[in-house]
Amino acid sequence: MEVRKIVVLGGGESGVGAALLAQAKGFDIFLSDRGSLAESYRSTLQDAGISFEEGQHTEERILTASEVIKSPGIPATVPLVQKLRAQGIPVISEIEFAARYTRARLIGITGSNGKTTTTLLIYHLLKTAGLNVGLAGNIGDSFAEQVITDTFDYFVLELSSFQLDDMYRTHLDVMVLLNITPDHLDRYDYNFDQYVASKFRILQNALPEDDFIYFAESQPILAEMARRMPSVQSLPISLTTIASPGGYLTDGQLIATNREQSFAFAQAETPLRGPHNAINMLAAILAAQSVGVSEEVIKTGLKTFQNAAHRLEPAGAINGIQFINDSKATNVDSVFYALSSMDAPVIWIAGGLDKGNDYSQLDELVGQKVKALICLGADNHKLVNYFGNTISSIHETQYIEDAVAQGLAWAKPGDVVLLSPACASFDLFRNYEDRGNQFKTAVTNLIMNA
Repeated sequence: MEVRKIVVLGGGESGVGAALLAQAKGFDIFLSDRGSLAESYRSTLQDAGISFEEGQHTEERILTASEVIKSPGIPATVPLVQKLRAQGIPVISEIEFAARYTRARLIGITGSNGKTTTTLLIYHLLKTAGLNVGLAGNIGDSFAEQVITDTFDYFVLELSSFQLDDMYRTHLDVMVLLNITPDHLDRYDYNFDQYVASKFRILQNALPEDDFIYFAESQPILAEMARRMPSVQSLPISLTTIASPGGYLTDGQLIATNREQSFAFAQAETPLRGPHNAINMLAAILAAQSVGVSEEVIKTGLKTFQNAAHRLEPAGAINGIQFINDSKATNVDSVFYALSSMDAPVIWIAGGLDKGNDYSQLDELVGQKVKALICLGADNHKLVNYFGNTISSIHETQYIEDAVAQGLAWAKPGDVVLLSPACASFDLFRNYEDRGNQFKTAVTNLIMNA
């Protein structure tokens, strides 16, 4: 019997993990990356004896594949991917490939904002309950590499729209759709409907016994789609009305009901603040209830949770001025949530690679809370043009140290200097983590020299 050939496009965490799993399952495997591989990934492939190339895509080898596993960072519009599909060669994601080989129950989380916080919180709640659970997807270690040994009973998967685009048969036992707001429109022909359709792919293989958790007030289409899904238990989340079964916030209390389990807890007793985090916590509570985690364990987990870096992360204080790193806020909706959480005047650091942003959502909050804007990007004209008549103090820079220093110069004791960019980072930084880390370093240097 002929050994099927799998080609992996992209040699990052997901690609190398997929190559290792494909090798473990007996496939003929070849990995191709147009860029340069990180030394750790190059060594991993060499040690495993997996054939690979970097700095190019050799189409003659790639187009002979039985199936291609594509990195989520590669758009479907690139000519090579179009050629593969024109020849009828399946192009799938690492998630789709790995899901074939796991016995674990899968909890998938998507949404324009809040994915990482909610994913980490669900994982923490299940770990607190003593469950045998793995963390993967758009966060943590490669799902595929973890599936080689397949030792977990549960996986909590953060899923981007790009990963969902290349998923077809993956079945998720619990599906969480936090919100849908305009993001990554450059990958969807600036068509919001295409982006919405991508997010709804999380539901494509739902069964009657599965749970679908969603924030009903994000978009009218969310509630409408839930009504069209009679074959799945829908668990809406609301900040304005009672949702039962489902979750809601009333008088500062997080209330959740799922599968005859009820839960009530004060948000003030958790480390997460703001209405956006109420949504994230309610989603996590409902997901934990879906797999049988008790009320007392959920309360313990909520109180002991530590959020991810770069999401409203305290970066230090100088003379009563707080610096906050929200570098992961790469779209306007994330900034809306960040500004909503601020109780002090804000010097706002924003900018980077614009993804088709509409800043009108921020008008009221900026007018109420922002006293100055620092534009950190290679091209700041869109921010300057939009906010030029609203914010009297605007500074442009391409250097993070200058941005932090200007923030300190403009701030008064009690103010907040908030890095919440609303844009991708790739114009000046490797990624949002690099941007956030450089921000924290610049703040630390200021504190040391103060």
